[in-house]
Amino acid sequence: MKIIVSKEIESVCPGFVGACVDAKVTNSEYCAELWDEIHALEEEFRRTLTTESLKQLSGIAATRRVYKACGKDPSRYRPASEQLIRRMLQGKELYQIDTLVDLVNLASIRFGYSIGGFDADKFVGDTLTLGVGRKDEPYEGIGRGMLNIEGLPVYRDAIGGVGTPTSDNERTKMTLATTHLVVLINGYDGNEQQVMENGRFIQQLVRRYCDSDGGTVTLYR
Repeated sequence: MKIIVSKEIESVCPGFVGACVDAKVTNSEYCAELWDEIHALEEEFRRTLTTESLKQLSGIAATRRVYKACGKDPSRYRPASEQLIRRMLQGKELYQIDTLVDLVNLASIRFGYSIGGFDADKFVGDTLTLGVGRKDEPYEGIGRGMLNIEGLPVYRDAIGGVGTPTSDNERTKMTLATTHLVVLINGYDGNEQQVMENGRFIQQLVRRYCDSDGGTVTLYR
């Protein structure tokens, strides 16, 4: 899969660095050991973060800045990593979906980056382009219905949007039948080392919980 970062994104975030994890996997409905990891991180964050201080985490703060630069209110359309951590801090349970979704959520929470997890067999074409959402551009967010993505960073395949930092698209979402996983990590803070560590963490998770060899992780700009 070729990934292109458009000049639209370069202009608002010249230091952007992303990572792509590409792996063959076996999904499952639930993994108790994975949820032990999630609950341990919940406890840590409840001791160390508040709903205000989490906005200062590097990945979240940078994504919020890019939202504002693109004309989107980050408090109305929160990045997914911020949504998930806020939910933890408010004492609410994270939604349990399936092992692939749950581990992508864990990776997003752990590092603070908004991460897109996709069934790569549902992409159309061999190229994804990261650009900015346009007025009235059709986009169905997972569990959110039609989403106004004008001013949001968005990955597009040959026929349209597949992922934003707020919500991925129903069309390319992971299911229990998913065997080809692609995860995109959005490093709007430009921290190449941290982004790569996030990618390697995802590789560890899929090896441990998804009967995978971990696949590959590559950086893109």
